[in-house]
Amino acid sequence: MNIQIFGTKKCSDTRKAERFFKERGIKYQFIDMKEKGMSKGEFNSVAQVNGGVEAMLNPDAKDQDTLALIRYLAPEDKLEKILGNPQVIKTPVVRNGKQSTLGYQPEVWKGWS
Repeated sequence: MNIQIFGTKKCSDTRKAERFFKERGIKYQFIDMKEKGMSKGEFNSVAQVNGGVEAMLNPDAKDQDTLALIRYLAPEDKLEKILGNPQVIKTPVVRNGKQSTLGYQPEVWKGWS
């Protein structure tokens, strides 16, 4: 398994995801979205597996103004705005090759081994 966890250090679900893999002795790479974020390719591949760009957005994000703006942007402008404001992406984003999940989903991760 080649696990990547995209999230933030303050996100409780991200910390729970890290604990899930740590407790099972599964190595993972943590990517802090405040520091690095996701590339266009990473974002698109995760969005494709998880139901599109809208599914990637966190409806409870603190930055509601940016979230509202993103919803009204043209599709070609949405991606740039989202990647520039990773705080609106639902976390953690956990990737294992072509598979990925949004949020804390241990029942899915158990089936990845």
